[in-house]
Amino acid sequence: MPTGSVGAHDPRVVAIAFHRYATGTLDGGRRPRTGETDAFTVLGRQRRDVNAWLVLFVAGLFEAVWAVGLAYTDGFTKPLPSVVTLAAMAVSVYLLAQAVQELPVGTAYAVWTGIGAVTTASFGIYLFDEPASALRVGCILLVVVGIAGLQVTGSHAG
Repeated sequence: MPTGSVGAHDPRVVAIAFHRYATGTLDGGRRPRTGETDAFTVLGRQRRDVNAWLVLFVAGLFEAVWAVGLAYTDGFTKPLPSVVTLAAMAVSVYLLAQAVQELPVGTAYAVWTGIGAVTTASFGIYLFDEPASALRVGCILLVVVGIAGLQVTGSHAG
């Protein structure tokens, strides 16, 4: 390969291809016309849906961080736990807002609170010696089933 030329293994080409993949502009940025469907549109929609669900999952984990963090703030009188808790709240809500750009708000909110509730309850059992009775664990598992059901039934409004 001559000096100065750009090949498929050049890091710049790889970086540009990754950027186009991540931003959904593999087709050079051209957006499909109304009613037009092509492979990039279908794959792009699926990728956005998967990304939205991943963002929502992380948002739910941050919800659990701030919920557990409340136990450490002592009524927001301890500075470090208070800052961490407030930061986790902000990140959680921000990520939820990003997810609802692609997912129905009712579904996203229910899944967000469900992930937060299941994770928080699990941390409560592990960190704070809260009871782990069969009935309690069964109820937590029902929330997990509900979250999975909402995800499986579709991510599109309507």
